[in-house]
Amino acid sequence: MRGSRPLALLAALVASATALTSAGTATAVPTCTYPAEVLNLSRWKLQLPLDDPNQSGTQVLQITRPRLSTYVVNPWFKPNSSCTGVQFRNAVNGVTTPNTSYARSELREMESNGTTEIKWSSNSGTHTMVIDQSIDHLPNTKRQLIAGQIHDGNDRSTFRIDGSSLYITRDNDTRYKLVTSNYVLGTRFQAKFVVSNGSIKAYYNGVLQTTIPVSFTTGYFKAGVYTQANCTNSSPCDTTNYGQTTLYGVTVSHS
Repeated sequence: MRGSRPLALLAALVASATALTSAGTATAVPTCTYPAEVLNLSRWKLQLPLDDPNQSGTQVLQITRPRLSTYVVNPWFKPNSSCTGVQFRNAVNGVTTPNTSYARSELREMESNGTTEIKWSSNSGTHTMVIDQSIDHLPNTKRQLIAGQIHDGNDRSTFRIDGSSLYITRDNDTRYKLVTSNYVLGTRFQAKFVVSNGSIKAYYNGVLQTTIPVSFTTGYFKAGVYTQANCTNSSPCDTTNYGQTTLYGVTVSHS
């Protein structure tokens, strides 16, 4: 019996250490401060639904590198609580960019230097964007927002939600291809565009949805939330009425 006591003590010590290790693992919480700690933002600039205090008149606040590396603004652009994604939010009363009546909290693709706006052709090379994301909240009444787009002065193609129906758009046709009529807010999915040889291929969760013939020379990608509602068609006209997405990953490539 005496010989069993050291073994029992050793077993108790091992069990205690295991419990402490397990408890430590269970309670460990990832920490991050800036969206750039979650997403690679080296080839993007940020457009926000906020007024730029350093510009005369009302102009959209735009954040470029190197400032973007240590930039966060709650609730419009911030890491989620688990540091696995970045929240993009835009209210119906946000500041708008020129030539649009809707505001946005959105990334705009840039050259590799992060400071020059990129422009590429649909007829030359292959241009790809992949977004791992969820659509989390829609504005009241006009429950629509864009969550990823190809732009060249016009919306060439987008992933656009209208209520519970998720569409791929073509130019001004906002319901060109129905992806699903039963999208549940908060559901994570992959949106992918591949542009080459005068066409746009759009994929949802890895499955090709449509091929759109197109020709342009000043293209670029955008990702985030571009809410399709404002104070003229959705109320209340304040920051409690908003669209929101979470980006868990966004990549672009050109070849």
